[in-house]
Amino acid sequence: MIVTQFPFHCLVEKLVTSLTCYSAQASKMKIRRILMKLGSLAAGLVLAGAGRAGAQLLVNGAGATFPYPIYSKWFDEYSKVDPSVRFNYQSIGSGAGQKQILEGTVDFGASDGPMSDHNLAKAPGKILHVPTVAGADVVTYNLPGAPALRLDGPCIAGIFLGQITRWNDPRLTKLNPGAALPDADILVVHRADGSGTTYIFADYLSSVSPEWAGKVGRGTAVRWPAGLGAKGNEGVTGQIKQMPGAIGYVELVYAMQNHLPYASVKNAVGNFVTPSVASVTAALAAAAIPDDFRFSMVNPPGADAYPIAGATWLLVYQQQRNAEKGRKMVEFLKWAMKEGEDMAPQLDYAPLPPALNKRVLAEIGGIRY
Repeated sequence: MIVTQFPFHCLVEKLVTSLTCYSAQASKMKIRRILMKLGSLAAGLVLAGAGRAGAQLLVNGAGATFPYPIYSKWFDEYSKVDPSVRFNYQSIGSGAGQKQILEGTVDFGASDGPMSDHNLAKAPGKILHVPTVAGADVVTYNLPGAPALRLDGPCIAGIFLGQITRWNDPRLTKLNPGAALPDADILVVHRADGSGTTYIFADYLSSVSPEWAGKVGRGTAVRWPAGLGAKGNEGVTGQIKQMPGAIGYVELVYAMQNHLPYASVKNAVGNFVTPSVASVTAALAAAAIPDDFRFSMVNPPGADAYPIAGATWLLVYQQQRNAEKGRKMVEFLKWAMKEGEDMAPQLDYAPLPPALNKRVLAEIGGIRY
């Protein structure tokens, strides 16, 4: 807090003059004494407030836009639990979150794609992957009447490879009999920044399309064969809203908040599944999760599993550099696993299953500070 210095006695003299104009019988000296006391009291309150603000510990984080709505909710709620700490989170993309935790410019990173062995080897210490929630990448679009579309892996790959370029393409009309698909160009929108949302989407396309796997592959950033880029889930959502005929991928809550339609997608067993907390939970339940918690959950088996889903992680050093921040981080993470998970379904994220939650709590308990 910055305390502005100003000549308070000058203000006092002006107030005295003004007040005595209305009360000729008032004592200038008495008024002056009262105002000076009020000024001293106000200055004391300002300095006390500055002292309290200075005592609040700031923990900085950056990364994924995918979980930004739930993290914002958690940080706001946790400020009521422990007012002595404030979490400052910058929603700038998973690639940037991984980069900043490696460089030590933040206290924690956030990513929707696990860090590679190559990147982890660059770290000055062991980085833990702490899964928090799971969510859905949805294929969202801007079409007249907002029809409820059904898509499968080959069609989604064909669109983003730039091979399906018209909305009335026979491959799309066959999947959507009765839908009024216009004779119009498909305008592809994708992420321009390093993104865990992209990692989930590219991971899915690599699992269902050999051509995508060979030409594009997986990653938080890929060489896109078609379309225009936008920054963040927010940027992709904004572009789709503004451009008739557009199609793109965002985290479920962004499509819902912006009243954009999203497609049901054919899963591994042949069912068309709508993205929801229940269908993401079904996908998470089918995932094989190793000890280091770096896992994929795209295109899993299960009749009710939504196929384009993924977990999101907080990235923290096992050995914390700052003991006080490390202690506050551990306390927050334990609260998130025990209390915060219950808030996830309200924002259309799937909480961790109890068995996985227990494993994550044990991992958090191993953080040293």
